Amino acid sequence: MSELKVALEKLENNMARLTIEVPEDEFDKAVERAYQRDKKKISIPGFRKGKVARQVIEKMYGKDFFFGEAANICIPDAWEKAYDQCEEEIVSSPKIDVEQLELGKPFIFTAEVALNPVAEVKKYKGLTIAKIDSEVTDEDLEEAIKRDLEAQARMISVERPAADGDQVILDYEGSVDGVPFDGGKAENHPLTLGSGSFIPGFEEQVVGHNAEEDFDVNVTFPEEYHAEELAGKEAVFKCRIHEIKEKQLAELNEDFADDAGFDSVEEYRRDKREKLEKSKAAEAKDRKESAVIEKLVEQTEVQIPEAMVRTEARRSVDEYAQQLRMQGLSIQQYFQFTGMDEEKMIEQSMPSVEKNIRARLALEAVARAESMEATEEDLEAKYKEMAEQYRTEVDKVRDMMSGEAEQKMLRKDIVIQKALDFVLENAKEKKEKKDKDAE
Repeated sequence: MSELKVALEKLENNMARLTIEVPEDEFDKAVERAYQRDKKKISIPGFRKGKVARQVIEKMYGKDFFFGEAANICIPDAWEKAYDQCEEEIVSSPKIDVEQLELGKPFIFTAEVALNPVAEVKKYKGLTIAKIDSEVTDEDLEEAIKRDLEAQARMISVERPAADGDQVILDYEGSVDGVPFDGGKAENHPLTLGSGSFIPGFEEQVVGHNAEEDFDVNVTFPEEYHAEELAGKEAVFKCRIHEIKEKQLAELNEDFADDAGFDSVEEYRRDKREKLEKSKAAEAKDRKESAVIEKLVEQTEVQIPEAMVRTEARRSVDEYAQQLRMQGLSIQQYFQFTGMDEEKMIEQSMPSVEKNIRARLALEAVARAESMEATEEDLEAKYKEMAEQYRTEVDKVRDMMSGEAEQKMLRKDIVIQKALDFVLENAKEKKEKKDKDAE
């Protein structure tokens, strides 16, 4: 059996054209498959539908009648084989063009693709970044404790005028020019004053009123209000408060500590500080990584093909669609809700995708320069990390990641992380100068 022939021609800006030649005998098989697939759709007078011989159809419509469908059958399989044969790293979907589709000749098509660019980093040791403070101050601790106390706060009824921060239970009915409008009426509606959840100006006018008091609130709907018939209109809401509730914070005492699972207030405070320190250290590490990557990218020269960026952007949209499906929502529903479409999403995500690609290529360049590799020990450590993350057994993760593609991806991720750690370790942290005038 003849073999597939693949020739690669490098183009400008890290693009390439693969010329793929499908042997004549393989194409003939595809033509037969096309005939078997489509014969049921073809009607010819004097023949039962689906029983017309291929030779009869080709005699009536031409020898090339099934060529188009045969090409569609050949291309996916031939492209997959060509991709596997190619020694270059292909990083985009192929743009297919048919070059030869003739009787008695091999089927030839081309695939234009992006190749993984090779970045050049001018400097990656001694990059200077701003020093990031990760110390947990007493003020940080007190703020965190306050948030915990607020989370356990109770709403208690009070007999006084409503104030900012209170929750009121009220009835209201809105009208424009004396005519009530849809959605403008509610009874026993809970509203936290100062939350900004109502039309601008509404909540401020509720402040100062007492329970069981009737009063009017005068507002103007925003010019870009979602209900067009109300946009920019002046409205009057007739209101009555039934109850005013004040937020009462929990007290930091032994009972509070016990409810939180601690033996004492001191133990609770100590645990809270430790968690803050871990959180702030992780946040500082993320910020340092972002800062050093930004500096590294400034030192990097690379040409990134648009086809590569577009392919990655499309993949990110597909991943988002999969996340939506897990939440019971289709991407089509999301498009209806947001007014977006697939092309808009791809275009919007391309700048951030390109930024991520540029950072990855820069780190790959560092890894090459430092001859970094993923060892078996690195892989085992990664398996353990993933097992903890997904709360499963290490052996299951190892089996899940045993494929050639998975191993390649995992090793690349490990090497890139090594490169990032190396650049971070060799970076210089510099305190930012304060503005003397501001002091």
